[in-house]
Amino acid sequence: MNVDLRFRQVHLDFHTSEHVADLCSQFDADAFARTLKEAHVDSVTLFSRCHHGWIYHDTKFPNKHPHLKRDLLAEQIEACHKADIRCPIYITVGWDEYAARLHPEWVEVDANGVRHGRKPLQNGGGWLKLDFASEYVDYLIAQIDEVIDRFGPEIDGFFFDIIHQWSVHSESCMKEYRRLNLDPTNPQHQQHLRDELKLRTVERISNFVRSRLKDVSIFHNGGHVGPLFRKMVESSTHLEVESLPTGGWGYAHFPITARYARTLGKDFLGMTGKFSETWGHFNSYKNTAALEYECFSALAQGGKCSVGDQLHPSGLLDPKTYRLIGEVYRGVAAKEPWCQSARAVTEIAVLNAEEFDTSAERQDPRNLGAYRIFQEGCHQFDFVDSQADFKNYRLLVLPDIVDLNPDLKTKIESFVQSGGKVLATGRSGLGLSGFPSIGTGEELPTSPDFVQTDLTGESDTEFVMYERGVKVTPSPTAEVLATIQEPFFERSYSRFVSHAHTPPRTGGPSDEQSHSPGVLATESMIHIVHPVFTTYAVHSMAFHRDLVLACVACLLPEPLMLVEGAPRSLQVTVTGLPDGRRVLHLLHYIPERRGLRFDIVEDPMWTKDVQIGVLGAWTPVLQPSGKQPARSESNGRTWFKVDEFLGHELVELTPIP
Repeated sequence: MNVDLRFRQVHLDFHTSEHVADLCSQFDADAFARTLKEAHVDSVTLFSRCHHGWIYHDTKFPNKHPHLKRDLLAEQIEACHKADIRCPIYITVGWDEYAARLHPEWVEVDANGVRHGRKPLQNGGGWLKLDFASEYVDYLIAQIDEVIDRFGPEIDGFFFDIIHQWSVHSESCMKEYRRLNLDPTNPQHQQHLRDELKLRTVERISNFVRSRLKDVSIFHNGGHVGPLFRKMVESSTHLEVESLPTGGWGYAHFPITARYARTLGKDFLGMTGKFSETWGHFNSYKNTAALEYECFSALAQGGKCSVGDQLHPSGLLDPKTYRLIGEVYRGVAAKEPWCQSARAVTEIAVLNAEEFDTSAERQDPRNLGAYRIFQEGCHQFDFVDSQADFKNYRLLVLPDIVDLNPDLKTKIESFVQSGGKVLATGRSGLGLSGFPSIGTGEELPTSPDFVQTDLTGESDTEFVMYERGVKVTPSPTAEVLATIQEPFFERSYSRFVSHAHTPPRTGGPSDEQSHSPGVLATESMIHIVHPVFTTYAVHSMAFHRDLVLACVACLLPEPLMLVEGAPRSLQVTVTGLPDGRRVLHLLHYIPERRGLRFDIVEDPMWTKDVQIGVLGAWTPVLQPSGKQPARSESNGRTWFKVDEFLGHELVELTPIP
């Protein structure tokens, strides 16, 4: 189904306690819609039911907000539709305080018999988590049914929130263990039940909505779109990547997650917030440059934009918030003609490490290291899972921890036989047919150790490798591109050198281990024996990045993009339009750690004299200014220079026949 997924959205929270009186006493529907329209907003997500469990429209249920004297949602929808503003309806799923108080047996319970969520005397509130194995889901469906009865053809879509199942030892869950023949003491079986309950719940919700309404959007939000979301993707018409950089997600989360979400066959949007920190911060305002960066980043990844806000209990939209959003969305609107129906153009696929280790979801160091290295190298890449079609890419990257099951092994070998290239690091890739390294995954005997190589142009230096690698021997067809030098000894409580780690045994007696292979290559595959993506994420030493980029240059000597004269902080992405044009996005904003807990962005960066080389023959035009830079062609590549820009520049590339 094609969804009218618009570019300039607001997600308007309204989690409002029963202790707030005179609710929406100052609400004016026409002024509400006018404020949104003047801020260039073309879609706003509005509340049917919030985390407190209160309903914000006329209802047969007893939980209409006790201080709401009007049919708020109906008034909001009517006014917004008159202004051609789309209105998806928000319904909480995982958190509902009213339901939890009324039915404590519907709350998740952990293995110790403790309810999941807020403690009885917890200061500052919080939420109790509803159990998807319980009859709560029937109650949820009944409320969705009423919303459809109540608003019918006026419904544009639904946003279902807090799609999680954490604790799985309630009486309802124990019945499910027995029904599914699972062991409630087994962690794998516990995870299986969590996944089963989430999938069953979203499928039931979506199937019910679609049985009554055929042409509405549906999204189920769990705060992250990763490989675990793959099973649920068909229950949503599109994807919304919730990612508030200052709210716990960080500035790397969105570009990593978007590069995965966009491979799942759905349109998507990036959801940030106007708050200086995170959800629910009233009178809290993000810097304009930060909101620009976050919205323009969504465009650069081939997505659309959503900004989170929270309606004040008075019913008045905050003027400063909508001046802020309006300023940014004015810029988004100007860029939309070059973003409509855009799809990312990429040549490198990075297997998403979350598929192989779910313990670091949202902040996986392997993904972070890969993102930073390839972004800093101006490469065009996606994060994919093992179900992706590798034939769409020229290079497949296996970061640090990719263990090969038989199906994945066969799939990668077929990719290589068809001309694809593989870069593997750490224990990844071992056992592939034709792989340059032979080993079992046994760890190297000492760490940190040191690598010496000609690849980065500094063969006279041994570089420290902070994270422990794996012990391998070269295959008969492999070339050794780097060697490992051991330290004098492994540091321990009983022997150590200086403050940190033992130095290399440079110039000392050598043995088999002191010059073991560190990087090995065949024509189609390269293996770096250290977990270099984790290493770069944790330690940020330039050599580790440069080593990976040098290996990529061996495997992809003619990448899609070459960028010269640019700082490493410049982000370069390419999207393709249906008519064959491409759009080059240049983004230059620098997150900075000024406080103790998170990064902020205050200023867009001026960037000058960037030389860009694109494979193929193209006519470049800067948009929306229409300025056409001088171009030249060399070795099958179009070269041009962007003289200067502030923050974000679009370059439209029209193919030359």
